[in-house]
Amino acid sequence: MRVTIYDVAKKAGVGIGTVSRVINNSPQISPKTREKVLKVIKELKYQPYSMAQGLARKRTNTIACIVPFLTGYFYFELLNGVQQAISNYGYDLILYSVNLSEKKEAIFKRTLRERRVDGVLIISIPISDYYAKKFNQSKLPVALVDNFHKDLDSITIENREGAFLATQHLINIGHVKIGMINGNLTSVPSQTRLQGFKDALTKNEIVPDERYIINVDNNEDHEINHNDGFNKAAGYKAMRKLLEIEENRPTAVFVSSDIQAVGAINAIQEKGLKMPDDIAIVSFDGIELSEYLGLTTMKQPMFEMGNLAVEQLIKKIQNGSTNGVFKKLFHPQLVIRDTCGAKLKEE
Repeated sequence: MRVTIYDVAKKAGVGIGTVSRVINNSPQISPKTREKVLKVIKELKYQPYSMAQGLARKRTNTIACIVPFLTGYFYFELLNGVQQAISNYGYDLILYSVNLSEKKEAIFKRTLRERRVDGVLIISIPISDYYAKKFNQSKLPVALVDNFHKDLDSITIENREGAFLATQHLINIGHVKIGMINGNLTSVPSQTRLQGFKDALTKNEIVPDERYIINVDNNEDHEINHNDGFNKAAGYKAMRKLLEIEENRPTAVFVSSDIQAVGAINAIQEKGLKMPDDIAIVSFDGIELSEYLGLTTMKQPMFEMGNLAVEQLIKKIQNGSTNGVFKKLFHPQLVIRDTCGAKLKEE
């Protein structure tokens, strides 16, 4: 079995992002951590760049993956799909974690200038027309995941449709006073899921109550705002705000991610309330944890999205061509469990 970056990270007791930064000589890594990771790389005989094969074919057998965060269940499951596909083809992976627009541009420029990789995956990060054109002119294959550009291969999920269906489900089982816990509106999924939520209310002639819609603010502290607000602390704080409305509080809430729903459930239980009797919940993602919580959710195929992105990227690398644009739009599926009350009504 080929040694992967995941094997190195596991044995060294660090994240895959740390291993990637050590390989790339990042100054952000402490000398002690660098020494520990390099020792494991040597012990496992891990070869990040497969240079001997690559030089003969003018390839590095390496793919760059640019992600906004290296934490969060969504990215963990998506990167599992990426890693499996890459391992199947004998490629290596360099991860770049980007959480600032200036850093994003620097990574794009560096990737185009250095050409140390055969292809690039860009996950959940908007790309401008300027850089889309630059990548196409460079003949460096690029695939977008959880984002879209008309001139680049794009693998996306119907966020707006998913939010619409989640909200419509709550309306169908009798709710009218429906709230939403969202991420930061700088995030494209947050924007489109909010649109889908409002679409469902409008279709059913329900006037949105702005008190019921909680978006994570840019001015929130790091604990609330990291991962674009898609985190447990943000869900907890948002649900606390909704519960403070007291007798006029919503009877149901669409939560924009499963991990936020975990925090929201904690706030509900802390208040001595029950789901779905006092408040119904439907969330979004379908991470493994949602099953154990009995969480009704809009499931998106995260593993499959990562896997397909690599498949398409390597096709272009092996064909030596960036011609043609591949588009795949996945549709999330409603998984009904305990938190919305629909199962109880069926029984």
